[in-house]
Amino acid sequence: MPHPASEYARLNRTLGLRTALLGGAFALYLVLLAVLERIGVPDTVIGYLVIVAVTAVFLGIGIASRTLLASEFFAAGRSVPAVFNGMAAAADWISGAVLIGLVGTLYAAGHDGLAYVVGLSGGFVLIAILIAPYLRKHGAYTLPDFFAARFGGPLTRWLGLVILICCSLGLLAAQIHAAGLIGELILGIDFEIAVAASLVVIVVSTLLGGMRAVTWTQCAQYGVLLAAILVPAIVLSLRHHGIPVPQLAYGQTLQAIAEIEATLPTSDFDAPAYLAPFSAMTPLNVFALIACLAAGAASLPHILMRFGTTPSVREARASANWALVFVAAVLLTVPAYAAFAKLEIYIQVVGMSVDALPDWVFAFGDYGRISICGAPADLVATVKEACSGTTASDILGPADIDIDRDAILFALPKMAGLPYIVTGLIAAGALAAVFSTATGLLLAIAGSLAHDAYYKTLDRRASTSRRLFVARLFVLAVAIGAAWLALERTADVLKAATFAFSLAAAGNFPALVLGIWWKRCTHYGAAAGMAAGLGVTLYYGFMTTWRDMPDWFGVDPAAAGLFGLPVGFAVIIVVSLLTPAPAPTLGTRLDRIRTPRGATIADTESVVEQRSEPAGERRSTA
Repeated sequence: MPHPASEYARLNRTLGLRTALLGGAFALYLVLLAVLERIGVPDTVIGYLVIVAVTAVFLGIGIASRTLLASEFFAAGRSVPAVFNGMAAAADWISGAVLIGLVGTLYAAGHDGLAYVVGLSGGFVLIAILIAPYLRKHGAYTLPDFFAARFGGPLTRWLGLVILICCSLGLLAAQIHAAGLIGELILGIDFEIAVAASLVVIVVSTLLGGMRAVTWTQCAQYGVLLAAILVPAIVLSLRHHGIPVPQLAYGQTLQAIAEIEATLPTSDFDAPAYLAPFSAMTPLNVFALIACLAAGAASLPHILMRFGTTPSVREARASANWALVFVAAVLLTVPAYAAFAKLEIYIQVVGMSVDALPDWVFAFGDYGRISICGAPADLVATVKEACSGTTASDILGPADIDIDRDAILFALPKMAGLPYIVTGLIAAGALAAVFSTATGLLLAIAGSLAHDAYYKTLDRRASTSRRLFVARLFVLAVAIGAAWLALERTADVLKAATFAFSLAAAGNFPALVLGIWWKRCTHYGAAAGMAAGLGVTLYYGFMTTWRDMPDWFGVDPAAAGLFGLPVGFAVIIVVSLLTPAPAPTLGTRLDRIRTPRGATIADTESVVEQRSEPAGERRSTA
């Protein structure tokens, strides 16, 4: 039998070759579509060919990765190499809702929008330093499973499950909503039909292979996503500045925007300056976003589950570092992408008359995504009537133009006059971001319900086949529920996603950090802190959004975790000090979690548990 190390090395080489072949085939396919566009194939056909092709690849990988083993379904057999696990984690994190919303927010908020970039990237630093290696050493399949093992008793398991559902279900609904938006804007199909079609792809990609299928589809999805954001940014960087590196051209683009703003009459320029700090957000809101996004990214259950798929603790730490590299490749490009969009608007629309507006304005106006002078930009006559008497000499200023933030990602290629294949590529990348995160979220929710609510609570002797059957039933049920929520359109997908990060930060982060790094943390303290943090965040978000309660200190409801996070830490510390110290065995477990070497704790305990069962009643818990 081959040695495990040689098998692992062979797997690394095989995956690298497969990735290179798949990437080359995708590049050749895009070149073919560019040729077809050049000879006159309609744009709609090109769009369908791009999206159908990448969707078919994702489905094919998901079907080919089907499994009947619980260890493969829940943890990909703990055999994913660090580089590929980091790539999958990056795809899992860069959701469609975040990508679409982040470009729009950076376009609208300028300097202040960078709070999202700092917070989201900072989350992976926290994961690598404080959390990921220790969760991998424990070896729990789910985050609630870790809480139950660390603190003892079922209460923290159930609270972890409630927090998981609260933060993950809303984020999953935001992903499916983003898929509907892509279908509507790019393919011109009904929002509801796009939601239904995306639901089929998400379910099939998850249902048969679980974490194994999700891992390999996410690796492919990251490649499509990276190409989608880099290609147009590189083209525009070359066009405007002669530099093929958009990150280096970002500063020159900002300077060009500032120079244009300086020439605009004060009466026409009612919008905040693009580079002015704290003009779109208060300093407190900027800090709140950074804190909530960093702590939330470090404690989202579907992200943390990803680090349980590596072969060792060392690989888990390395994969967190790789994830930060892959995330940075996208995050450092998105601000430049948004700045190029702002520059195109200033060049083509601001300072122009209504008669001189480019065609793309009215194309997006037909979908209700652009309004001018307060009226939908669907017809020239409509815009002229709306602007009559409101603008000097029929010349448009920045305040006269209102573009839906969620449309900026897809509007830039049309603004810049790029070939339609670029728009199709961006749509495919955004859809890849949707699918990658949606499949991870779906598996996190369904897997935790099957493992924690069913197997660990209701039927400890359930066979592997029964556990997988129950998990797949939960996949279907959760997917349908999330799609129903997605049909309730939200005005801002990024705010919906940010609130999910706030819930994870307030509910999970204090218990995770103190549970790993403070031996005195007790079962009662963790349970009270998790409940208090989640409760405060939900209360503030609900009351300010739906009950017109005044904001506390002007903090945006999406960043409600700013209040729940310190409450969670404080309650855990106070209650832990007031209740009896944990049993010495829990302290010993914590020492083992912090030790890099040695067998995975959950796997060792699983073997002992199986040996203690009567021979005729043993069941596979792989």
